Amino acid sequence: MKVAALQMTSTFTWEANLTQALELLREASEQGAELAVLPEYFCLMGQRDGDKLRIQEAMGSGPMQEMMSNAAKTLGLWIVAGSLPLSPNHDTQSRQVYNSSLAFNPDGVCVARYDKMHLFQFKTDTEQYDEHRSLLAGAKPTLFELQDQRGEIWRIGMSICYDLRFPELYRVYAQQGADVVLVPSAFTQTTGLAHWETLLKARAIENLAYVVAPAQSGLHDNGRQTHGHSMVVDPWGVVVAQKESGVGVVMAELSHDLVAQHRSRLPALGHRRL
Repeated sequence: MKVAALQMTSTFTWEANLTQALELLREASEQGAELAVLPEYFCLMGQRDGDKLRIQEAMGSGPMQEMMSNAAKTLGLWIVAGSLPLSPNHDTQSRQVYNSSLAFNPDGVCVARYDKMHLFQFKTDTEQYDEHRSLLAGAKPTLFELQDQRGEIWRIGMSICYDLRFPELYRVYAQQGADVVLVPSAFTQTTGLAHWETLLKARAIENLAYVVAPAQSGLHDNGRQTHGHSMVVDPWGVVVAQKESGVGVVMAELSHDLVAQHRSRLPALGHRRL
């Protein structure tokens, strides 16, 4: 299966971000992608907490979800919208929202929703982030199945950014037979430089699964700098494709045979004691 991790530098303006996202989705489709994954906050990198609240949508309606659905149908592509703000209880005036990743099949149907479970907090003398101020934490892992053009079934686990630091989530997916895990992200430059690639490789190696990790990259309107380095990591921890910086598409071909080979040679998932 051919996958695309889409790297963006999202701005204050959600309309411009959707245009950029659509261009990347078209590029991925032209390169033969069957699954394309957008980064966290592909729709908006705001200046303050209220910015994401301003564009929140109720599940199943709104221009961002409509565009993703239409793009999936038009391009004949599986699309995972990295994350967008969804209202609780269809209250689009909510003061806290879910940071949600949505999977759309080539018919434009949303087949899976994952709400980010782990909320980011980080503080230094020069940086401070606290997602608890505007976000609600999700309550459960989400996995969906995809049939590729060869007729093979892929089981895909969903996560978002800071979730990457919590290996127990990915072990749940491995126990459920996941072949691939997705990590759409907006890692800060500080934490990304220190930990991004190491953590992605660890999650792949621990679970003998592919990791597809699209990311935000560069200096944003709000002054925040994100790490970029969107990549695909194979089940042995090898980075098979990567884009260090800038906007673009990271393409990779995934192999069921490679997953099976590594899990046969090193049956560590069957050796767990806890």
